[in-house]
Amino acid sequence: MSVRVVTDSTADLDRATADSIGVTVLPIYVRWGNRSYRDGQDLSPSQFYRRLAMNSSHPTTAQPSPEDFRQVYSSLGDADGIVSLHISSKISGTHNSALLGASMIPEGPPVEVVDSGLNSSGLALAVMACAEVANRGGSLQEVVAEARKACAETKMVALFDTMKYLARGGRISPAIALAAGFLRVKPVLTFRDGEIIRAGLVRSREEGMARLLRFVEALGDLRSVVVSHSTTQEELATFLDRLKSVYQGEADSVFDMGAALGVHGGPGMIVVAARRAT
Repeated sequence: MSVRVVTDSTADLDRATADSIGVTVLPIYVRWGNRSYRDGQDLSPSQFYRRLAMNSSHPTTAQPSPEDFRQVYSSLGDADGIVSLHISSKISGTHNSALLGASMIPEGPPVEVVDSGLNSSGLALAVMACAEVANRGGSLQEVVAEARKACAETKMVALFDTMKYLARGGRISPAIALAAGFLRVKPVLTFRDGEIIRAGLVRSREEGMARLLRFVEALGDLRSVVVSHSTTQEELATFLDRLKSVYQGEADSVFDMGAALGVHGGPGMIVVAARRAT
């Protein structure tokens, strides 16, 4: 008997990592026309980006349903408790679906649903932190406390290669995306109070990576760093090597970015999450 941790596929956790730390991942849905795919199950990151490049229609995403959550919580009925940690409620309805799913379980272990205020590598970092406490035998209250603490101490920054996909998804106007492409600027985004906001614009990939590294360095002493990406392996290797100059040791985890953020960012993204040491 132990506390179990549940999250959603916006965390970008790969199956091997999730299985190794005992985390259950609910997939978001990716919809292309009349077809729906489960992120990370029916559609791997590499398959998603190939389709994104070849398909003229733009996909949409949808959160797991309350029934999806009910089924997962019911399958974990032998646990002492469940901590369900999800993408920021300000950018997705997943948190609300989890709450509704928990309310549909009349009996069984208590379910604590936590709004991370994050996504992608930031959510992954927090999920791994509370899974570590759960795997050490921590109580439900201790795992919840670690989840909230990790979320509060985690900062994120992301380099996008283009605004094209933000425009396709309706996140910005096509005119802004066109102007950005003409000026050859690339957005750098971050999270504030659970919402994605612009942190600046850069004119090259080199300048963008330098911006990410300055962000990590400015945080001071760090407990962990997690990277998610949709860029090339060559550029990723370069960035990770440079990361060593501002963070002692290699990134703690590196994940391929799935469809949740990929729908809005497309290929060429690097997302860095860092947790401050306490």
